[in-house]
Amino acid sequence: MKGMTMDGDNTTDETQQLPEDIRDLGYEEARDQLFSIVQTLERNQSGLEESIALWERSELLARRCDEWLDGARERLERAIERQGKDDENESSEQN
Repeated sequence: MKGMTMDGDNTTDETQQLPEDIRDLGYEEARDQLFSIVQTLERNQSGLEESIALWERSELLARRCDEWLDGARERLERAIERQGKDDENESSEQN
């Protein structure tokens, strides 16, 4: 995703569509809330309206987790790319 960094500075349209309380969550916080919702839904202790609201929130939390993971993947790819370029430069300097 373009414009995403690991510190949560994300300017993508999708992220801006998330509610502020979810947009501000770190990965671990979003994951933990998502896990809690899944447990609640699995116990089937909620009424229909509450279950639907929990499901909708879980969708938003899952999207936020995906955004964090996409950002981490991009950073890792850039780091690997930089390392490859550094290795190539060192190799050419030694020759």
